[in-house]
Amino acid sequence: MSSILEVLIELPAEHEKNVFGAFDEHLKLIEKTLNVSLVSRDGMLKILGAPERAEKARRLLEQLLESSRRGNSITTQNVTYALSLTMEEKEKQLAEIDRDIICNTIQGRPIRPKTLGQKQYVELIRKNMIVFGIGPAGTGKTYLAMAMAVTAFRNDEVSRIILTRPAIEAGEKLGFLPGDLQSKVDPYLRPLYDALYQIMGPDSFAKNMEKGLIEVAPLAYMRGRTLDNAFIILDEAQNTTPAQMKMFLTRIGFGSKVIVTGDASQKDLPVGTVSGLDVAGRVLKKIEGIGFCQMTGKDVVRHPLVQKIVQAYETYEAKSKTAKGRRSS
Repeated sequence: MSSILEVLIELPAEHEKNVFGAFDEHLKLIEKTLNVSLVSRDGMLKILGAPERAEKARRLLEQLLESSRRGNSITTQNVTYALSLTMEEKEKQLAEIDRDIICNTIQGRPIRPKTLGQKQYVELIRKNMIVFGIGPAGTGKTYLAMAMAVTAFRNDEVSRIILTRPAIEAGEKLGFLPGDLQSKVDPYLRPLYDALYQIMGPDSFAKNMEKGLIEVAPLAYMRGRTLDNAFIILDEAQNTTPAQMKMFLTRIGFGSKVIVTGDASQKDLPVGTVSGLDVAGRVLKKIEGIGFCQMTGKDVVRHPLVQKIVQAYETYEAKSKTAKGRRSS
């Protein structure tokens, strides 16, 4: 019969609700995942379980308590990610992630990487002139790039921000949409507007747009231009053709920084068309000054259900690829 270890942690009352979650949902998640029992009484948290599991729960809870002391609001996603790091015995790296604040939203909420993949992405942006952020939906590729762009703009590191994405028709024809050309392309650019509103505020965004210091435009508008001293973000790059990607990357001028984001699993290109993002990954991988960050389902920071959906699709696609390889051999 395996021995049961009892571990006690002091948990100040002011951090209890944050660490435990609403209706103790965080504790229940930890109990279920690590197969331990957690009992709170008089400012102490008792952990009961097999020695190895009880020790993992202790390390995890101490990291969550430290995170709460640093003023962070702990969510279910934070706990889920912390659990995955604990299983790999990497939970101490949570503190490194927490300390890296990029900037604050207009409401004063700090924007920071929330996973190791996101932290690597932010560090690559700081070190390189061009960075490719590749990964599934919800990994913060575009949002973190926006935060880095706004920070560089506020610090006078660049004189303008240029945001672009290919206006690929995902099942709808542009010609059938009402309004002028700007009205037709706005739906494709809406996610970029939304992120900037949240980080800069609508007033600051509108003023800088009027001055031409912030530009949001379809990728086709980049042709024939040289973009100096700008922070340029190409979003949804999986929907570019190789020719479009080459055209975009050769627009870059002096003093500029470029972030290319995309999800290789969500292409809206016509059947048989090669993605410019896939080609760029093969062609530019070894060039100094260009960084590639590949994020996975572990870096999803939306609702935990989104993470499960992404992981389910990754598993399904990996099995399909294996089965296809067997049939062709």
